[in-house]
Amino acid sequence: MSENYAFTPPATVSVPVVGSLERFPVHRIYCVGRNYEEHAKEMGFTGREPPFFFLKPADAIVVAEPGQTASTPYPTLTSNLHHEIELVVAIGTGGKNIKAADAAKHIHGYAVGLDMTRRDLQGEMKKLGRPWCIGKAYDHSAPIGPITLAANAGDVNNAPIWLQVNGADRQRSNVNKLIWNVAETIEHLSAAWELQPGDLIYTGTPEGVNAVVRGDTMVGAVDGLTPISVQVV
Repeated sequence: MSENYAFTPPATVSVPVVGSLERFPVHRIYCVGRNYEEHAKEMGFTGREPPFFFLKPADAIVVAEPGQTASTPYPTLTSNLHHEIELVVAIGTGGKNIKAADAAKHIHGYAVGLDMTRRDLQGEMKKLGRPWCIGKAYDHSAPIGPITLAANAGDVNNAPIWLQVNGADRQRSNVNKLIWNVAETIEHLSAAWELQPGDLIYTGTPEGVNAVVRGDTMVGAVDGLTPISVQVV
């Protein structure tokens, strides 16, 4: 028996998979806050604090296809839009209370993503002790490149990660500088939520976050994965 809906449901948000005609359907987007020490310092924090998470809606995804430059609109209500380059983990097998030692079994693949941030709005919410959603979870705030299957991603946990804006370096680090590595992040995250196939985890950004304006082109990569190119329009 078919369902009757009040209106046509939106199409499933999906991300291409390298070397496959299949696409990865997105369930939820989890993001890890302040997960590189040097970035934590530039945001006014130090030390290995317990990991914390925020979410973006699945339809915040902007897919940067291989060899193409995607477009992301400059959002409303802000005059301080920041880039944050991140390794993204794609969950293929769900689970709850997953141990770090077992985390790899749940990973479908990896991609390069951008956690775009209305920094001024985020800052205002922090001062007021209110949720950051307006600064982090807005439309088009989660650009992502194609997903590389885990078996083909190489040593992603020790891969250089970098971002250039208009050809000039902005962020450059290594995934091995994550405060909470991928496996530890999955352990903590799955203790709070039951992970599902289709979940994406944006694992945090290194130092060097800064503003972009209309016309800027961001090119970012994690070695071994497909780079992304995104222009602010």
